[in-house]
Amino acid sequence: MTPEGRVKEAIKKRLKKMGVHVYYFFPLTGGYGKSGVPDIICCIHGRFVGIECKSGSAKPTELQKAQLQKIHIAGGLTFVVNELNFSGVMDTLETLNTIWKSNE
Repeated sequence: MTPEGRVKEAIKKRLKKMGVHVYYFFPLTGGYGKSGVPDIICCIHGRFVGIECKSGSAKPTELQKAQLQKIHIAGGLTFVVNELNFSGVMDTLETLNTIWKSNE
């Protein structure tokens, strides 16, 4: 498995643990898909979250940055996750999940 693949797998495991109020999928960008879309699309208690996965110090492409910006402008949350910031981002999402759940 690639380093980026390991990041995706670790995120998937943590999202599963967050419970039934978390919906996520890994969109395909070839063929009929839209290029630059984040690797993981989530809905957490009705909030849209886009997660772009990278390995090491790799940065999003210009197309990926543009898609992340569009999500942000539309009111969604976006994260670029790698091995270095994985724990912090996932801790943030788990905290938001708890806050949003308590506001229902």
